[in-house]
Amino acid sequence: MRTIIQRVKNAEVKVDGEIIGEINQGLLVLVGFEEQEEQNDFDWMIKKITQLRIFNDENDVMNKSVKDIDGEMLIVSQFTLHANCKKGNRPSYIRAAKPDIAIPYYEKFLKETEVALGKKVQKGEFGADMKVSLLNDGPVTIVLDSKIRDL
Repeated sequence: MRTIIQRVKNAEVKVDGEIIGEINQGLLVLVGFEEQEEQNDFDWMIKKITQLRIFNDENDVMNKSVKDIDGEMLIVSQFTLHANCKKGNRPSYIRAAKPDIAIPYYEKFLKETEVALGKKVQKGEFGADMKVSLLNDGPVTIVLDSKIRDL
């Protein structure tokens, strides 16, 4: 499982010109799944994201998590996070989970994140042509991979 986490002032996702998910201060999380994800991948990733201390405290030091600030989360599926660009100029997505596997993973990730965060998360629409806009705060952008945990 690979994620890109962006600290945002606000973010939204549209499908066919209609907003289907939007947040104010919090995290925009792009998530891509591989064929073989295990429960420990979900547990590690969700704990890491919800506890990342990337929001400023009263001393303007990044010392608070999204939970600490009662922030919001928008989670968008993105298979292209598993692009392999080793050969040529056309990426291969062979490592990305197919929809029959990725959709249940995405739904599981959403539900388990809501439990960890203690509130509803906003989401994109799996497989749709989505338009995502955001105001990155900082900017702060972090890449996490549950298979390469020392990134």
